[in-house]
Amino acid sequence: MFSASQSSRAQFLDKARQAREERRGLKERERAALQVQALVRRFLCRCRLQREIRREVDDFFGANESGSSKRSALSVFRIARKLLFVFSQKEDKERFEKLCRCILNSMDVENEPKVWYVSLALSKDLTLLWIKQIKDILWFCCEFLKQLKPDILQDSRLVNLHLTMLVTFTDTSTWKILRGKGEALRPAMNHICANIMGHLNQKGFYSVLQILLTNGLARSRPSLSKGSLTAIFSLALRPVVAAQFSDNLLRSFLIHIMSVPAIMTHLATLTPERLAVIESHDLFRKFIIFLSREAQCRDVCVCLEGSHTLCLLGNLVFLGSLNDKVLEDETALFVGVLIHMLSYCQKYVSQKKSNLTHWHPVLGWFSQTVDYGLNESMPLLTKQLQHLWGVHMIRILFSDVLSKKLLENQETAQLPAQPVSPQNSLPVKNLFKRAFQKSASVRNILKPVGGKRVDSAEVQKVCSICVLYQTTLTTLTQIRLQILTGLTYLDDLLPKLWAFICELGPQGGLKLFLECLNNDTEESKRLLAMLMLFCDCSRHLITILDDIEVYEEQISFKLEELVTISSFLNSFVFKMIWDGIVENARGETLELFHSVHGWLMVLYERDCRRRFAPEDHWLRKDLKPSVLFQELDKDKKRAQLLLQYIPHVIPHKNRVLLFRNMVTKEKEKLGLVETSSASPHVTHITIRRSRMLE
Repeated sequence: MFSASQSSRAQFLDKARQAREERRGLKERERAALQVQALVRRFLCRCRLQREIRREVDDFFGANESGSSKRSALSVFRIARKLLFVFSQKEDKERFEKLCRCILNSMDVENEPKVWYVSLALSKDLTLLWIKQIKDILWFCCEFLKQLKPDILQDSRLVNLHLTMLVTFTDTSTWKILRGKGEALRPAMNHICANIMGHLNQKGFYSVLQILLTNGLARSRPSLSKGSLTAIFSLALRPVVAAQFSDNLLRSFLIHIMSVPAIMTHLATLTPERLAVIESHDLFRKFIIFLSREAQCRDVCVCLEGSHTLCLLGNLVFLGSLNDKVLEDETALFVGVLIHMLSYCQKYVSQKKSNLTHWHPVLGWFSQTVDYGLNESMPLLTKQLQHLWGVHMIRILFSDVLSKKLLENQETAQLPAQPVSPQNSLPVKNLFKRAFQKSASVRNILKPVGGKRVDSAEVQKVCSICVLYQTTLTTLTQIRLQILTGLTYLDDLLPKLWAFICELGPQGGLKLFLECLNNDTEESKRLLAMLMLFCDCSRHLITILDDIEVYEEQISFKLEELVTISSFLNSFVFKMIWDGIVENARGETLELFHSVHGWLMVLYERDCRRRFAPEDHWLRKDLKPSVLFQELDKDKKRAQLLLQYIPHVIPHKNRVLLFRNMVTKEKEKLGLVETSSASPHVTHITIRRSRMLE
């Protein structure tokens, strides 16, 4: 009885729950149907409104093209509001183009203030609405510029149109409303222009200009016309000038504009007037001062990465070649900036190919992503970089070294007249006579004399410049020979640099640089970089000179100087090996050793072919043969390195004995020498000459 009543109760509750769920579902379906209907109606209403507005806009521009009457600025403003309300880049591209042309045409009308579009900025009721509208219009111009390709004729016309809009409404110089009595309004209008430029900068104005410049200039032949390039650069410069060269805008300008490949070269070719504007604003000095702060320079390099950092470097070098006065005044800052940027690139330069490296035409194997779209502009970038080791810039940077006069000892130059004889008339005799007369004028810089303080401003400046060029050689690996050739072009640079090296420190020469090897300080590294640069350049020069140029014409170096230099290098390399520095050498120390040793061996090979050094010049008298033999018997590393790199410091007689000892030891190891405990195994060979051809 109770079970039956409970089951009927459960059924009743189930039916009631099902009824509630059905009513809830019905209400949800009704609500969903109403929402769908509302959305569809809204969509249809929006489409109808958009069609009506677009039809009205088309009618307006159609009547405007017929030229029946000039449209007032207010009518243009109203139709622009309607167009912007329904604006779509795909559907309204042509309408927007017509709007821009209509606005620009209104600005060109003479003596009709009501037609000038900018006149609405003077209306109290419309000022804010007009400013918002012109901001939207100019940003849509920027959006279109990002998509256009300047190398296509139709796109190039649109580029000019949108650039003209931006140029017109970011500066008041072309506004006719400000002429005459309207001149009093210019400060207020300039403030509006600054407001517009600030809005564009927040939206990414410089990124748009960078994309447009890269599309037009990152190629073998630029596709931007003179007018377009002038407009783009003027637009890029206006916010910087308006903000009185603030750090934020200088940073944006450097990252987005100055990093465009070879933009300064294109400006010099297409519109040199822009370079005059750069000079008038003293922009190069401002760039150098901004980048001289290490944190800001690092920030710019990190934002650009390697490829574009190199492009910025090329543009700065090109500007430096055009601004001698700034370069002379700010040499230290300029050199410091270039060193920092090259060092940043050098961190990612790899010695070999791997899965993590990419090929770069200037840097070689590079461990950062390479923008291959810049490859077409690499020849222009290389030409810009060549200014760094060009004669003009070398004379400015090394002015302290090149201004040094090399004293000549004229006493020995006055030789007694030789009587003419048949023997003296022989070609060989005359050749040696000319060589002797050429070397008789001995410069008074043959020995390291010291006397110049290492911490003086002059020495620090020259060291920094040498660090710059040494960093350039190790970073720009693919144009290393070009750099060395440029550095050795001036015949008097290397001998004067050697004279400068001879005067360093209290005693000069060997002792100073050996002390630098043991001191891991920044000052020591800079001094060693100067020595390394001298060795690399001198080695490159002597390698390409023939015997006549070395022994008779004595280009760059006198023979007596080569004797002194080779003595210094011989002692330096010997000390590095014998003091155990080479055994554990890594990085810069190993590069220094190879550089000095390479220059030493070039001189030694020259002397072997045709002697210029005195007898026993290459021997080390402080190296006792008995000590060397003992070291070799104990398999000491330094003795083995000595034989490997500079065996010429050992007398020939001792070398022969050493060779014989080595042969005897080798035979003993192979069991080819008869001893009391063992006799060599003898193999008999029968030679049948009649079968040699079988």
